[in-house]
Amino acid sequence: MDDTQITLIQDSFAKVVPIKDTAAEIFYADLFETAPEVKPYFANADMAEQGNKLMATLAVVVNGLRDLGAIVPVAEKLAVRHVDYGVQAEDYAKVGASLLRTLEKGLGDAWTLDLQVAWADACGILSGVMTTAAYGDAASAEAAAE
Repeated sequence: MDDTQITLIQDSFAKVVPIKDTAAEIFYADLFETAPEVKPYFANADMAEQGNKLMATLAVVVNGLRDLGAIVPVAEKLAVRHVDYGVQAEDYAKVGASLLRTLEKGLGDAWTLDLQVAWADACGILSGVMTTAAYGDAASAEAAAE
């Protein structure tokens, strides 16, 4: 990712923060509609709290994009914890796709092709780091191919 992409992501996320609760609701509604097989992961979750965790995690990642060395270990630990919830390597692509659709809905006309590419690149990098940490290089490569 280059500096322009990072700026695009950070500026766009700043527009999402004021509507973070709504964005989280849109995200989970989209995820459960497009990938219903992941819904059991959240069977015992307080979805309002889960939405807060999602947005807080996104904020850490977005704010840390200029220092990947600081956020990669956090992302790796998060991925390893998610294995215990039943999360599979292929679920990361589903989550990324829902995030992109959520941003598109939330940002409306501000959602541009350049912004979509920047966010997709960031999701791809993070997904790769997380799947490699949780499942190894082979699973990460398979998930990226899907």
